[in-house]
Amino acid sequence: MELEFTKMHGCGNDYIYFNCFTQKIDNPEGLSVGLSDRHKGIGGDGIVLICPSAVADAKMRMFNIDGSEGRMCGNAIRCVGKYLYEKGLVDKLDITIETLSGIKKLKLFNQDGEIFSVQVNMGKAELTPQNIPVALDGESVIGRMVDIAGSQQRITAVSMGNPHCVVFVDSVDEFDVAKIGPMFENSPLFPERVNTEFIKMIDDHTIKMRVWERGSGETWACGTGACAAVVAACENGFCKKNEDITVKLRGGDLVIRYNDDKTVYMTGNAIIAFEGVVKI
Repeated sequence: MELEFTKMHGCGNDYIYFNCFTQKIDNPEGLSVGLSDRHKGIGGDGIVLICPSAVADAKMRMFNIDGSEGRMCGNAIRCVGKYLYEKGLVDKLDITIETLSGIKKLKLFNQDGEIFSVQVNMGKAELTPQNIPVALDGESVIGRMVDIAGSQQRITAVSMGNPHCVVFVDSVDEFDVAKIGPMFENSPLFPERVNTEFIKMIDDHTIKMRVWERGSGETWACGTGACAAVVAACENGFCKKNEDITVKLRGGDLVIRYNDDKTVYMTGNAIIAFEGVVKI
């Protein structure tokens, strides 16, 4: 069986994309595990299926390296928007994409027929603990001390369609993400596991971030994680709402805006690396 694919990335967060308008994927979980391997497969942070939708211009399904399905992926959805336009599946610059976290609105920025940047309305940030979910009481979890694997950590919990835990650290570069990340992901505080952002404030408009994603480990970028980082920075008083905040990731920069009504907008690049055919 031969499947056509496109390798794309947003800020280095790379996925293997399959056009399911023209081909059928029967086992995306297993396919993601096999093809994401960087030594024996194509290599990536997972796979993305671009599917028809009855309620939007297209539907996105994303699977992590371990085969688990993600509810939303900010970097991947920008690439889906670019793919749809450049492959002629849509002929407009304002489009909608269905995800497990709802329908997202995208604005595509075109230059000579090529989409070089995409803005995504990520919806409203969720701060209510049971809706994130995080097993803590109260109306929100902002700057709260908790126990993570026997260590006291100050966290801010946010959902951007998937659960996030944001931690402010003294040095992002020297932080042992590979050791500490799994402790957060598998903490009983997070019944659905959690993506964890380790961030440092550079100034009131700039954040540096590394991320440990549930099911994938450390990745070069996380769109929903960058949104969660800005929400956490604003809610903790380090940044102002209604202003563009640059989040510097290992793979590049994203620009995030968190408005008074809790709506979050994310803008960043979308790049095609290569296309090919894989035999299954």
